Amino acid sequence: MHRILRTIAAFSAALLAGSASAQGALEKKDVHIAVGGKSALYYLPLTITEQLGYFKEEGLNVRISDFPGGTRSLEAVVGGSADVVSGAYEHTINMQSKKINFQAFVLTGACPQISVGILSSRAASYTSPKDFKGLRVGVSAPGSSTNMVVNYLIGKGGLKPSDISVIGIGAGSTVIAAVDQGRVDALSQTDPAMTILEKDGKIKIIAETRTPEGTEKIFGGPMPAASLYAPIEFIRKNPNTTQALTNAMVRALIWMQEASPQQILATVPEQFLLGDKAMYLYAFHNVRTAYSKDGLFSEAGAKTTLKALASFNPAIKPANINLAETYTNEFVKKALAKYGKKK
Repeated sequence: MHRILRTIAAFSAALLAGSASAQGALEKKDVHIAVGGKSALYYLPLTITEQLGYFKEEGLNVRISDFPGGTRSLEAVVGGSADVVSGAYEHTINMQSKKINFQAFVLTGACPQISVGILSSRAASYTSPKDFKGLRVGVSAPGSSTNMVVNYLIGKGGLKPSDISVIGIGAGSTVIAAVDQGRVDALSQTDPAMTILEKDGKIKIIAETRTPEGTEKIFGGPMPAASLYAPIEFIRKNPNTTQALTNAMVRALIWMQEASPQQILATVPEQFLLGDKAMYLYAFHNVRTAYSKDGLFSEAGAKTTLKALASFNPAIKPANINLAETYTNEFVKKALAKYGKKK
C-alpha cells in the first residue's frame, strides 16, 4: 500500500510541476521545520504531508528535525537553527507577551489531543484537580502545550503551577517507559501513548481534549492546537514559500478527511506505530475529530487560548496582546481556493 501511495504521489508531482511557479518564485526552497514529538498523532498532518510528497510538489526541500517537546522546537527557531515550527498555536501568544512576534499561518489541529491521566495505583484517591498537589506530572517538555493543559486543569482546583512537579519525558515510547519506571504519578500527554497506557490499565484518564466535546468541557470553547508558525519577519520576507508550505499542509488535511484508516496506517512510518498497528488505529479513531478540516483559524479559538493562558500565567495580560497578529488565514484561503475547498 505504501508503495502504491508513493507512486500516486510521484505521478501527481509530474502533473503539478508548474504549481510552484504559478504562485510566484519561491524565495526560499530549503526550509527547516522544527517539531516537538513528531511520532505523536498530534503531528500526523505534518507526517502525511511529508510522506505523500506534498512539500516536494510545491517545489520545497523540507527538512524536519524532531525535538522532545514544543518548547524545544520553538527554541530552535528563536535561535536561528530552524525556520518554521510545527507546534501549538498558543506559543504565538506566549512569545508576543515577551515582545517576540510569531504568527501561525495554517492550523492542523482543531483540538489539543492532550489527555490528562493519573496512574491507576493512585486513581482511587483522586476526586478533583486539587488532588494533583505534590504530584510528579510527565509532560513532553516544560512549557509545552502538554504543560499548559495540566496547568489550566489544576487551576480549576485552586492550584498553581508551582504546586506540581513537572517532568519532561518527551513523547511516544518514552512516555510509556516513564510510567513503567515509576518516574511519574500522572501524565499530560498525546496519543497514541495515552491510549496504549489506558488500554493496558496503567492510567485512568480524568480529562481529555481529544474531541471537540472534551475540549469544550475543559476550556469552555474551541482551542486551536497544532499549526505551522514562524517569525512574522520570515513570513513577510517569504510569502511565496509560506504559501507553498500552506498549500502542502492543506492538501494533507483534505486528503485525511477522505482517507481510510488503512491508508493512514500505510502512510505512517513503522516506528511511529509503537509496535502495535491495531492500537495505533484505535488511538487514531479517538482523535480523528480533533484535526482541522480546512486549516482555518477562528477568532473564538484565539480568544479561548488567550483566556486560558492568562488564567495561570501572570505575564500574559490580555489587554497587551494583539490577537490579530498571532495568526493569519490569508494563505489558507488561497490554498483552499486552489485545491477545491472554497471558504
